[in-house]
Amino acid sequence: MKIGSPSSPILSVVSSSGSLDPKISGSLGSRILPATQRSSPSENLLLHRKMSSNSLRHVESMSQLPSGAGKISQLNAVVLGESLASEENDLVFPSKEFSGQALVSSPQQYMEMHKRSMDDPAAFWSDIASEFYWKQKWGDQVFSENLDVRKGPISIEWFKGGITNICYNCLDKNVEAGLGDKTAIHWEGNELGVDASLTYSELLQRVCQLANYLKDNGVKKGDAVVIYLPMLMELPIAMLACARIGAVHSVVFAGFSADSLAQRIVDCKPNVILTCNAVKRGPKTINLKAIVDAALDQSSKDGVSVGICLTYDNSLATTRENTKWQNGRDVWWQDVISQYPTSCEVEWVDAEDPLFLLYTSGSTGKPKGVLHTTGGYMIYTATTFKYAFDYKSTDVYWCTADCGWITGHSYVTYGPMLNGATVVVFEGAPNYPDPGRCWDIVDKYKVSIFYTAPTLVRSLMRDDDKFVTRHSRKSLRVLGSVGEPINPSAWRWFFNVVGDSRCPISDTWWQTETGGFMITPLPGAWPQKPGSATFPFFGVQPVIVDEKGNEIEGECSGYLCVKGSWPGAFRTLFGDHERYETTYFKPFAGYYFSGDGCSRDKDGYYWLTGRVDDVINVSGHRIGTAEVESALVLHPQCAEAAVVGIEHEVKGQGIYAFVTLLEGVPYSEELRKSLVLMVRNQIGAFAAPDRIHWAPGLPKTRSGKIMRRILRKIASRQLEELGDTSTLADPSVVDQLIALADV
Repeated sequence: MKIGSPSSPILSVVSSSGSLDPKISGSLGSRILPATQRSSPSENLLLHRKMSSNSLRHVESMSQLPSGAGKISQLNAVVLGESLASEENDLVFPSKEFSGQALVSSPQQYMEMHKRSMDDPAAFWSDIASEFYWKQKWGDQVFSENLDVRKGPISIEWFKGGITNICYNCLDKNVEAGLGDKTAIHWEGNELGVDASLTYSELLQRVCQLANYLKDNGVKKGDAVVIYLPMLMELPIAMLACARIGAVHSVVFAGFSADSLAQRIVDCKPNVILTCNAVKRGPKTINLKAIVDAALDQSSKDGVSVGICLTYDNSLATTRENTKWQNGRDVWWQDVISQYPTSCEVEWVDAEDPLFLLYTSGSTGKPKGVLHTTGGYMIYTATTFKYAFDYKSTDVYWCTADCGWITGHSYVTYGPMLNGATVVVFEGAPNYPDPGRCWDIVDKYKVSIFYTAPTLVRSLMRDDDKFVTRHSRKSLRVLGSVGEPINPSAWRWFFNVVGDSRCPISDTWWQTETGGFMITPLPGAWPQKPGSATFPFFGVQPVIVDEKGNEIEGECSGYLCVKGSWPGAFRTLFGDHERYETTYFKPFAGYYFSGDGCSRDKDGYYWLTGRVDDVINVSGHRIGTAEVESALVLHPQCAEAAVVGIEHEVKGQGIYAFVTLLEGVPYSEELRKSLVLMVRNQIGAFAAPDRIHWAPGLPKTRSGKIMRRILRKIASRQLEELGDTSTLADPSVVDQLIALADV
């Protein structure tokens, strides 16, 4: 089916609180004046001037940062070295050494680049795009956009008429530049000691063989290919092979259930699906082929038949003999791919031709097929990777994300390889065989840039620090966070324990829809605040609006929107442009609405506050409440369900489900487990409710609308904040729910 045409920097911390944690003061010895001698902020500032003039230069220029940043007053500055970052409003500075070597080394340089990107985006992005290979350059109009539904259909185009290929730019261009013998991928298996690697030349050959196979089996430019693979090297190989021949890949996270996979197959109608027979995650074996078989049976009943199921023989997880097989449809990867030539002609595509579909949860039951095109996405992911991680050619980069999510697309495969980076790909679980596995991998491959989710950080925080400190980690240079806001305590642990108080943290905010980073630190450019995404990337103009869509200036809280387009923006929702407009552009006409809440502090720093719609962000995975509710009510004993998000120590947000049973059905622990299992089977284990709360009824208005505000308060035990319940059709339901809170 066609789809559209290494340094060791010392950081300093400035606390606006005017106080210093005694533990910190003690650990610094004679470098810090005792509290009795620190008589005034001005004297402290003078001390700071003498000790770190470079840091002070950053402070003085802060008043010029975007979004109404004002001067920072009453600074109490200390040089920390290897001691702890303490207060939530600390400013953590890059060292003079780090900034001196950084791609963006000061607020002034950032402001000049950001101003140019806003004043003349066509010239700014054209200059960057010209560094990549184009078979044919784009026309006079670099971009066109309409983000205002009042002025007609929403439309975004970048580099229209430009002819290129992202696989060519990821692989061929690097080989031709002399990087053929450079390691492209270090692959680390689930079990200790199981590993492999590919150079850029070897990766190109593997990609070409798979691309030739796909072409030989009728896959053409614009055709969809579904990929349901774990983190084997074959996953990025499959993505790049599709891109090479102009096919549109749709990677489905290999943790989704058969039903969820079937939904995606039915929507994009591929003729080929790529998978493997099984995978081991930690000690557990997951039979992926059985899930695919069930999904293909279901999609066939829904009128969509897939002709080929190319299956990688992952012999470390299971055997061929134990893999169910359908002759005529199923093909062993290793039996056919090696027979194909190691060179494959590139299919040149327009910048606005589709590159991939990635399905994300929405506030209604049906997943949304986010469609990204080639040219703008290529330029944006390459540029954001380069600057947000201060990438150097000697870096070894590891992003722990799975390619089934946008992070794996943009920052495991495309962004790094467009920069010729060496990437670590890890198959297994980060706490297997013990919680020190991540740092074992860091030391093994001398990882210098480590990018992960707050969920993993919080999970590792719960274990003894010895699992971290027994490893060297001296290769680490930059840390990164993705998927959700990182709470300040996790930020500080990540910074102090993992990074030895010397590695800046790129705490990135972006979305599946944005394609790449939107608000992010640039590690050498300015001080960071633990938990803040800091400032907008080049070409990005975030605005905070109130409920009426009015922009709010300065220090404020509200709804996060973006004014104007950027190259990495998604172009539509596949097959449903109306939903695209309704979801993202109609809530606040003239803006892209992120669906997130946001605050901006007096210094202009942005702080993400989470989703404002009915989507729960669990471990960085966006899950629609409607999807979970739909799965619950499929249970034969469930009459109704309402799902809300709650704070979760590890996941960031957890899933809290209120369930009303059929009349006469008794509550039981067995039934609770059965309901959770229903969600696991329908969606996937990551969507399983953390809590089932029995509900004789749900708080509804007289018109039948469920008052989720009340449910959230009950779920978080904020019972004194329930507010007015008199408008409910049956206010007594609230007391019943409270009484059942611990049942």
